[in-house]
Amino acid sequence: MTNKNTEENVLVTKDGLTKLKEELKHYKEVRRKEIAQRLKEAISYGDLSENSEYEEAKNEQAFVEGRIIELEKMVDNSQIIAEAVKSTDKVVQIGTTVTVQNITEKDEPETYTIVGSTEADPTAALISNESPIGSAILGKTKDDVVKVKVPAGLYEYKILKVK
Repeated sequence: MTNKNTEENVLVTKDGLTKLKEELKHYKEVRRKEIAQRLKEAISYGDLSENSEYEEAKNEQAFVEGRIIELEKMVDNSQIIAEAVKSTDKVVQIGTTVTVQNITEKDEPETYTIVGSTEADPTAALISNESPIGSAILGKTKDDVVKVKVPAGLYEYKILKVK
């Protein structure tokens, strides 16, 4: 028997939870049926001991079932973070959009939205609260300077804007 309180909460935005639920639905309703059809076809080829199509379909089935379990846990343990953002609008927290500048390298300012790790997508300017920059700026305010340790070294970032 598992206790939900011992499971780690998955911090997501409302949109992020919707995407998780859509992915779960797709795996359950579409992918399972596709794999069942592939297995049926592979079995029809005969001898399963030397049937690569059967082995491939079984491996894919195991992956899909594993992903379904993972997604179900994420959905069950999800905690919507959008409500917390509205309570204060000047402190960096999950769900806020922040403009920072690497002052060590004198880079151009970059704008990110801080999200839970399941939604992180650096190419879309969504950085995880667990990432080096994300964790360093959580709880900070505009004009704060933070030190961020990344694989390339130690950098200082200045928070230019919090919204």
